[in-house]
Amino acid sequence: MFRYLLNKTLLSTKNKYDYDIRYMQQILNTDLIAFIKFMGFQSMSSHCKNVPIDVIYAARLRAIIWEDCGPCTQLVTNMALEESVNSKTVEGIINWDVSLLPNNVILVMEFSDLVLTHNPKADELRKTIRQKWGEKGLVSIVLAISSMRVYPTLKYALGFGTACTRVNVKGAQLVPSRKLKLIDGAHND
Repeated sequence: MFRYLLNKTLLSTKNKYDYDIRYMQQILNTDLIAFIKFMGFQSMSSHCKNVPIDVIYAARLRAIIWEDCGPCTQLVTNMALEESVNSKTVEGIINWDVSLLPNNVILVMEFSDLVLTHNPKADELRKTIRQKWGEKGLVSIVLAISSMRVYPTLKYALGFGTACTRVNVKGAQLVPSRKLKLIDGAHND
């Protein structure tokens, strides 16, 4: 019965976001305890304290783009729009187009990309993030980055990953940018 209820929740997600949930269903049908542990990432990925919602989605979207350039990115994009993040901001995050973005979003995008590429330049930005939003804000951003990596990795490891696709932001078809761009305009290929 418990599996049935959890599967209904998954089906609700599938219907709401037009998202392929087969990898989650496989975990649920294979090992209930493993699925319950996996669900812990849901609460981790939704944590947001002391930072604006557009900032947290900058971290989430940049992290998901580094791991997946298809359905998972589309899912997080849809969630950002659902939480009223401006569509132009979402476009700017996906395309790394700073002309569309406030400075706080650019800061977190750069920090996220630097962290994900293990670049020591992240240290300086971490200090700035602490000054702006405190330890709770930093923890929220770090949890957003870390948790977003789990879903595509599981999906690909279980054999449900798909090729890159364009991301739809209110009708605009975008190709996510994985190129690390630095605030000062320098590029790190």
